[in-house]
Amino acid sequence: MSDRHISQHFETLAIHAGNTADPLTGAVVPPIYQVSTYKQDGVGGLRGGYEYSRSANPTRTALEENLAALEGGRRGLAFASGLAAEDCLLRTLLSPGDHVVIPNDAYGGTFRLFARVATRWGVEWSVADTGDPAAVRAALTPKTRLVWVETPSNPLLGITDIAAVAQAARDVGAKLVVDNTFATPYLQQPLSLGADVVVHSLTKYMGGHSDVVGGALVVGDPELGEELAFHQNAMGGVAGPFDSWLVLRGAKTLAVRMDRHSENATRIADMLTRHARVTSVLYPGLPEHPGHEVAAKQMRAFGGMVSFRVQGGEEAAVEVCNRAKVFTLGESLGGVESLIEHPGRMTHASAAGSALEVPGDLVRLSVGIENVDDLLEDLQQALG
Repeated sequence: MSDRHISQHFETLAIHAGNTADPLTGAVVPPIYQVSTYKQDGVGGLRGGYEYSRSANPTRTALEENLAALEGGRRGLAFASGLAAEDCLLRTLLSPGDHVVIPNDAYGGTFRLFARVATRWGVEWSVADTGDPAAVRAALTPKTRLVWVETPSNPLLGITDIAAVAQAARDVGAKLVVDNTFATPYLQQPLSLGADVVVHSLTKYMGGHSDVVGGALVVGDPELGEELAFHQNAMGGVAGPFDSWLVLRGAKTLAVRMDRHSENATRIADMLTRHARVTSVLYPGLPEHPGHEVAAKQMRAFGGMVSFRVQGGEEAAVEVCNRAKVFTLGESLGGVESLIEHPGRMTHASAAGSALEVPGDLVRLSVGIENVDDLLEDLQQALG
C-alpha cells in the first residue's frame, strides 16, 4: 500500500489502491489507456516499463495493484475471463502426469477445464469433499501438485476450512488454490488463511454490474507471481483496458454492495426455510448449515448466493425459475440485479453424469441489492 493512503481498512483500499491520480491532468479516476503500443525513448528505453499492451497496460496495472491490495497479496494478474486465469494457472504450475484434487462441488466451467482440456494434456485429477479435511488428505497422492477449492462452492454453497486444507496440501508439497468468487476479498481473504493462489471471476461481484467479463489470480509469493506473469504474457489471455477500468470502478463499491447482498440473502434464506414447497435451503449463514461455524470463523458475512431445493423435482424447479419476475432468469451472478437459474440445465450442464452433477430440483439465486421485500414477494409468487 502506498504511503499516500491514510488507512489500511478494506473500504479505503478499494477506493484508493491502484487509483493514482493521472500525472498529466490530475484526473482522480485512472484513464482508459486504449492503446496497443508505446513510444520508446530509444531502443529499449521504455517509459514506465510499457512497450506493448499484451505485456502491460497502465489501466490493467491499476486494476492488478488494486486486486493485490484487496486480497492482501503481493501480485495480482488480470485476465480476459475467469477461465483464462484458471488455464494460465494450470499451465504454469502443472506438467503431464501431475495430479490435482478438485472439489465435489464446483463451477461447471472449472470442471469442464479439468475433465475436457487438462486431462488431454496429461493432468490427472480426482474428486474430494473439500468440506472434510480428512477426505482431502485421503485424496492426496505423491503426484499431487494442486488442491483446488471453492468456498462457498457453486452451486451447493459448501464451506471448506481453508486453513485446515492448506495444511494438508503443504504436508505433501502441494499448493492450495481458492476460488474466492462467491465470497470476494471483502468477506474472505484466503491468502491470510494459508492459500497459495486466489482465483476470481471478475465478471461477478468484483465488477458487480453485469457489464464486463474478466478473471484474476492473486498470490502472496513474488516468485510465483513472476512465473504467472510470464505465462500470462506468453499465452496472451489478458484483460483489456476498458474491461480493467470497469472492474476497477466496481471494486470501489464492493464493500457496500456485499453488505446489502448479504443482508438480503439472509432474509431470503430465512423465508425459504419456512416455505412449504422448499425441501432444503443451502446458505452458510443458516445455523443449521453444516459449514456454518467454519464460515463464521473465516468470513465477514455469508454472501449473496442462496440455493434451495423444491418439492416436485426438476420440472417444478424449472417452473419456479420461469415464474420469477423481479429475479431475472439468467446465468452468471454477482450483479446488482437479482438472478435465478436452474444449475442442472444451465451453468452446470457440463457436470451431468459426473461426481459433480447437481440435483435436478435445485434452484440457485444470486440475490441482488433491490428492496428485499420485493424480492421476497417475487419468490413467494414464483413458488406458488
